[in-house]
Amino acid sequence: MISGTGHQEISGHVERVTFHSADSGFAVLQVRVKGERDLITVVGKTADVHAGEYLTARGEWFMDPSHGRQWKAEMIRTSPPDSLEGIERFLGSGLIDGIGPVYAKKLVETFGKDVLEVIESRSARLEEIPGIGPSRRKKIKESWNRNRVVREIMTFLMSHGISTARAFRIHKTYGEDAMRRVQSDPYCLARDIRGIGFRTADEIARSFGIDANSLLRARAGIEYMLREISARGHCAYPREDLVREAEEALDIDPDRLEEAVLKGLAEKRLILETGLGPRPLLYLKSMFSAETELAEDIRALNEGDPPLKDADPDKALQWVQEAIGIELAPKQQEAIHQVLTNKVMVITGGPGVGKTTLVQAILKIFEARKKKVRLAAPTGRAAKRLAESSGKHAVTLHRLLIYDPATGGFKHNRSHPLKGDVFVIDEASMLDLPLAHQLVSALPREAVLLLVGDVDQLPSVGPGRVLGDLIDSDRIAVARLTEIFRQAQDSAIITNAHRINRGILPETCSPAHPGDFYLIPAEEAEDVDRKLQGLLREKLRSRFRLDPRRDVQVLTPMQRGPLGARNLNDRIQQLLNPRGDQIDRFGTIFRVGDRVMQILNNYDRDVYNGDMGRIVDIDREDACVWVDIGGEKKSYPFHELDELVLSYSVTIHKSQGSEYPCVVIPLHTQHYMMLQRNLLYTAVTRGKKLVIVVGPAKALQMSVRNTDGSQRHTRLAQRLARG
Repeated sequence: MISGTGHQEISGHVERVTFHSADSGFAVLQVRVKGERDLITVVGKTADVHAGEYLTARGEWFMDPSHGRQWKAEMIRTSPPDSLEGIERFLGSGLIDGIGPVYAKKLVETFGKDVLEVIESRSARLEEIPGIGPSRRKKIKESWNRNRVVREIMTFLMSHGISTARAFRIHKTYGEDAMRRVQSDPYCLARDIRGIGFRTADEIARSFGIDANSLLRARAGIEYMLREISARGHCAYPREDLVREAEEALDIDPDRLEEAVLKGLAEKRLILETGLGPRPLLYLKSMFSAETELAEDIRALNEGDPPLKDADPDKALQWVQEAIGIELAPKQQEAIHQVLTNKVMVITGGPGVGKTTLVQAILKIFEARKKKVRLAAPTGRAAKRLAESSGKHAVTLHRLLIYDPATGGFKHNRSHPLKGDVFVIDEASMLDLPLAHQLVSALPREAVLLLVGDVDQLPSVGPGRVLGDLIDSDRIAVARLTEIFRQAQDSAIITNAHRINRGILPETCSPAHPGDFYLIPAEEAEDVDRKLQGLLREKLRSRFRLDPRRDVQVLTPMQRGPLGARNLNDRIQQLLNPRGDQIDRFGTIFRVGDRVMQILNNYDRDVYNGDMGRIVDIDREDACVWVDIGGEKKSYPFHELDELVLSYSVTIHKSQGSEYPCVVIPLHTQHYMMLQRNLLYTAVTRGKKLVIVVGPAKALQMSVRNTDGSQRHTRLAQRLARG
């Protein structure tokens, strides 16, 4: 049966289940539909499905390039069959433990169409069948009940507007307690289930009749706002500002919000910090614990004797300079003294100032004394660069700490510390508070921690400004390298990066005076986009011998807007990869050959927020997309493609820890909220061979001059200083 317009419905009996994933719910079904000569292939998601069941599927026809005409279902409902043939096929499909095709036939022959009701309500009668005794009867009944509960939960969730994919995640998280949990507090979904935000949970709560001004909603709203604020980089927020923003965003009475804050404080879900700054800050408990424990661990780590306490720094310096054949600069020499007399140290500085050479010298000294050195960085790209520059093995921090799926945490922690004497963490400006807390808590107390990074870059994407706070605390040894070495002075990218950092406009190259840093003037946003497309279409290839699909990264200040990453990705995809095998999921067209980025940590897949790769295959038989990330092929089931975004263009924040042969930076005054010096500085320092800024000179001037970026609310520096 096919009815209606737009999204339509088909109904019929399931003849065969070609594929069904118990984890994702994705199914490929062969369905006998009245009026259709051949079986219809139905693809979609359903909690459970078995041959013989009656199916109704809402969706539409589509033509699969490999498998022909199929029915793409956005909703699938199933019900027990009503014919004897269907019931027998249904029971013999493996749905019920203890019943296979042989017993299914015997049950139908004995009880006819009443067999399902017998299993449900009069299971003792099952023992009338030869071969079914008390043990098998119990097994059948328990399996029947278990399947019924799962179906009821999924039906309940989907009836409240939750998609099948989200419903599976909810059931996987809460199990058979899902209905009770969601009914008692729908807002638990926003706290516990990836992909369900406060707004969705709020709609479900409204459908249950929960009042918009209820204390339950206000409490969830306050915690939601703190999580949203942490996504903006804050570890905490002033209490009165939080209440005001929550009132505006959620339309909840401020008195009720204050009541919710007091309730959260009483239950210790929220913590109020009053003694370390001019204004009281409200924390989520997890963020407060991470900040206080990190400060305590840094202080504890920095105590005691360094591992080379008996070494003579002057002799070590002389030895290592001879070993590497380089006379270190004065600031580098001073850093050698510091690292031999301190257990926690920061090395910071811009491009071309010798951070890599200094780290190599430090590693050589420690290794000569048989100390075990471990190298890591926050992202896979940064770890790869560290390995290449040091010539030694380097891993991501997640791999260093080893994620444990059984506990949802890391295997290396305070009670099971890492093994090693010296831990070198590169791109430390990317360290957010939660990850820094996990790392330092897992270090052995006798170890040395060396953090290397550029504090003038953007702070971490996640909450906190750990590197900056460590420096500002004045309790940690800091080597700030400033001298640009001669070989780096030939690069306009490097010299302009330092000019930008000092508040001086960069000097741009021209066809008459070629180099590696250009400004292409464009006044209107449409003109910026047109010239950007022209660069990618032809000029970068013909003039600079660069492949736009491989060598060029577009870095933009914002995610949204005409020149935001989302819009640019759609247009660049159409320009650089317009045809080929594709799949449309979560509002994005993914094609073989597309560049993509992971946008959240997936420990099971061993890929992390910010990892970039390329789609190499779309496998419809196994319902997955294969992505090459760092030389390893990763499988993404279709229902998990919301973990990926196109990455022809990415935000400057997301580019941290990476280098590209060429970066193109569209800047416009419409980005005025984001035109900050450290943003432009970070973007420019991502380019290895070529940097091109496209936009009005005024936008470039605004970026260089503006240092008034919003300060992050964090108290790590004060906690360290107080100690």
